[in-house]
Amino acid sequence: MRPVQPWFVRVTHWANVVLFAIMAGSGLQIFIAYPLLGPRGGAYGWYPLQGVKPPAALTVGDWLAGARHWHFAFGWLFVANAVFYLAYLFASGEWRRRLFFPRRDARNAWDTLLHDLRIRSEAPAKVGLYNGMQRLTYTGVLATAPLLVLSGLAIYKPVQLPRLTALLGGYDAARAVHLLVLAALALFTAVHVIQVLRHPRTLVDMTLGREGRPEEAS
Repeated sequence: MRPVQPWFVRVTHWANVVLFAIMAGSGLQIFIAYPLLGPRGGAYGWYPLQGVKPPAALTVGDWLAGARHWHFAFGWLFVANAVFYLAYLFASGEWRRRLFFPRRDARNAWDTLLHDLRIRSEAPAKVGLYNGMQRLTYTGVLATAPLLVLSGLAIYKPVQLPRLTALLGGYDAARAVHLLVLAALALFTAVHVIQVLRHPRTLVDMTLGREGRPEEAS
């Protein structure tokens, strides 16, 4: 018998909610200072929102300098929270329950997708704490998040970190990568919230924890 959601996972999860919201809001306020993607004097043809500024309700910091203060101050807390979480994930063995393994989870993820698309009527059984699609999405987020940090460093210190900036295609490309990863994580967050609203018991689990049955804890 053990909590399905250990206390350390719950604490870092809710800390990440707050930190990600601040980072996203302050980042959008910084973006407002130059809401174009592409080299100076040019534009990326694939980006349809050239010059469109994010709504003020989604921003943090009120102006460019204020947003930079928020962004750079909380950025280190965001990274520290992620490092603590990953250290716990592997030190505790939780990675076995939470990460995607193709041999164990691929078929279950496919069947879950078919069920969500209403192609299959019966939902596949979970393998432990999560189903295969949940593990695939969870692992994808963990794999994508470092790109958010690296692209942020590339545009924050392009002179001090020229190789990193060059690896990401240059300053303008790194800026586009930073925004695209933010958009992908924001989309994941929106879907995640919708799923929580559909299954509110999961909110209680992630807030208070609950005792799992022996087969859930294995």
